[in-house]
Amino acid sequence: MKPRKPPSSPAQRLPASAHEVRILGGALKRSKLHVLDAPGLRPTPSRVRETLFNWLGQDLSGWRCIDAFAGTGALGIEAASRGASEVMLIEQWPPAAKRLQAEVERLAVDSVVKVCAGDALVHMQRVKPAAYDVVFIDPPFAHAALFAKALQAAARCVMPDGWAYLEAPEAWSQERLAPLGWSLIRTGHAGAVHYHLLQRKDVVVSTHSGVSSNTTSS
Repeated sequence: MKPRKPPSSPAQRLPASAHEVRILGGALKRSKLHVLDAPGLRPTPSRVRETLFNWLGQDLSGWRCIDAFAGTGALGIEAASRGASEVMLIEQWPPAAKRLQAEVERLAVDSVVKVCAGDALVHMQRVKPAAYDVVFIDPPFAHAALFAKALQAAARCVMPDGWAYLEAPEAWSQERLAPLGWSLIRTGHAGAVHYHLLQRKDVVVSTHSGVSSNTTSS
């Protein structure tokens, strides 16, 4: 079921602010998400999100997704906007989790998007194995130890031809990713942000969404 477009009454609109991100495509295109003003809360830049969904495909109908370390929820809600049938937003910081729930209800995507307050690693260990199409991984950059652990947990979650998106303060090589269960498919950078499209290492090229196996940078 695709999300309904949110009501357009003035009471439902967020005020114009620098603390907003916009959904870029799908049923919720141009809808705003409020960004809490907090240290370490770093929304994925719009042009990076645009590149990611060019890689994955514009239509994610039927996909099951996890947005670990969800923050603003921009990646997961973008997936819901593009037709994902199930999206789990995991956020440990209580004010951000509360904001996510409010945004999900305001945008009327609560039939598709579930907010899980708590530790992303714990939640990923609890879900059914090999049941998801993609996991978005964007931990706080200051917590370097989370990256490898999150990648290992995500490898358990996705199906054999599934994907992961990794956002990090440095580029991750194929040699570094392979022991964690992933193949590097595409990569790019925008300023200090390095972003990566990964696939389960036992399947390097998939017809799942037509994603190319070429590695690129931008």
